[in-house]
Amino acid sequence: MASLLVTGGAGFIGGNFVHYWNAHHPKDSVIVLDALTYAGNRKTLSGASNAELIVGDIRDTNLVERLLRERGIATIVHFAAESHVDRSISGPDAFIDTNILGTHSLLKAANAVWLAGDGKEHRFHHISTDEVFGSLGPEDPAFNEATPYAPNSPYSASKAASDHLVRAYHHTYRLQVTTSNCSNNYGPYQHPEKLIPLFLLNALHGCTLPIYGDGMNVRDWLHVEDHCRGIEACLAKGQPGETYNLGGRAELPNMTVIDAICREVDRAFEEIDGLADRFPAAAAAKGQKTESLKALVADRPGHDRRYAIDGAKAFAELGYEPRQTFDDGLRRTLRWYLDHEDWWRGHFRPRK
Repeated sequence: MASLLVTGGAGFIGGNFVHYWNAHHPKDSVIVLDALTYAGNRKTLSGASNAELIVGDIRDTNLVERLLRERGIATIVHFAAESHVDRSISGPDAFIDTNILGTHSLLKAANAVWLAGDGKEHRFHHISTDEVFGSLGPEDPAFNEATPYAPNSPYSASKAASDHLVRAYHHTYRLQVTTSNCSNNYGPYQHPEKLIPLFLLNALHGCTLPIYGDGMNVRDWLHVEDHCRGIEACLAKGQPGETYNLGGRAELPNMTVIDAICREVDRAFEEIDGLADRFPAAAAAKGQKTESLKALVADRPGHDRRYAIDGAKAFAELGYEPRQTFDDGLRRTLRWYLDHEDWWRGHFRPRK
């Protein structure tokens, strides 16, 4: 039996990881440390029988040290982060505070507890993003672990800084760390500010589907369950001090993703009895195509054109590769949101 500290475990990826770990490692205990900001939700942890929620701030170094000591925790999986690029543009301070200072607080606590005395075996796994590598041209090779950092938004810059701190604590203090840089995640429990749940819920409410620029910005899409499997592989097989890129092998323009969302919404209204009564404002409830709601809007400042992940190292060293196809994953995601209206109602406000 082991104990893990999962920061940000009431958020999207962290919450999915808690459920994944509960299902695959039922004897382990999981301590979730989450400040329950706007993106955190207690309901996300419902049903995770081995998880205990501690409401607190990762910047509280004394709290983290106390948890590590009192609970005998030897593994930290660090998800807690401000992650929405638009919010980082309008208000970058929170990203500096949480992503940089918060990560440093965790590292200090881990260093103080784990490297003191006998220096027992431990692991600090840090969740990062492909956005730290900047933007790719249409013909550029995909990001690999040796790609130079070139962050272009306050969000990605704050994550890059946290990555460097994690690396420094390994090389300076020999803290046993690993880092994974993932591509765009999607799946259950994702806050409706992000593209896929936002467009799903906008479509259900007959709201405009606002598409930045020409809609041809490209992202690699990774189902969150596959991401959780990748993190598990990093913990089990990853070498201290190493980084691993985890991608979904689904490199798609935003417009292609949005068109797929529209088709899946239309399909759902054809297949699910009573859906038109639940969401009468939807275009599909009126016999119209959901794609009629699409609208191009002014592009986001500094909008990176393309991200792509080269997952060769993760496959070679961890045996990790994604299993979920994008079409199946998107269909599962839509049906999850339809089945869990109670979860997202408090996070979504329709805007025409």
